[in-house]
Amino acid sequence: MYPRAKTLGLIIKDNYILLEEQEGKHSKGIGYYYRPIGGTIELGEKSDETLIREFREELDVEIIINRYISCVENIFRIDDKIDHELTQMYLVDFKDKKLYQKENFTVSEGMKVTVAKWVSKDEIISGKKVIYPNGLKDLLKEII
Repeated sequence: MYPRAKTLGLIIKDNYILLEEQEGKHSKGIGYYYRPIGGTIELGEKSDETLIREFREELDVEIIINRYISCVENIFRIDDKIDHELTQMYLVDFKDKKLYQKENFTVSEGMKVTVAKWVSKDEIISGKKVIYPNGLKDLLKEII
């Protein structure tokens, strides 16, 4: 098994970040955890193109990519399975500024439906909310 190439986009509103809420088993236990919108880079696709596609597919919205932030390397274990991701991180904005007024977004990925919501930076930095990929919490301290 090889590392997977992924891309995620950070949308920031004041002191809040738009994050998808998921529930289940994760590398820090069982329960709720959060991650930015994005996904796996397909063969022949650039990471910024993937991000635009993923926001369109998952949230049905258009984004503007402001800038590349960093690559986050995430090696983690759930039960006996080890996984390894290389994630390109971008700072993005909604094209439609009215979307910043929405409290929640439906996230559709195949048959799976979850919700994305505005989560405060303080809840993330304090550890009240579990965020992935590992290393993103430290990155947020630098950019927000």
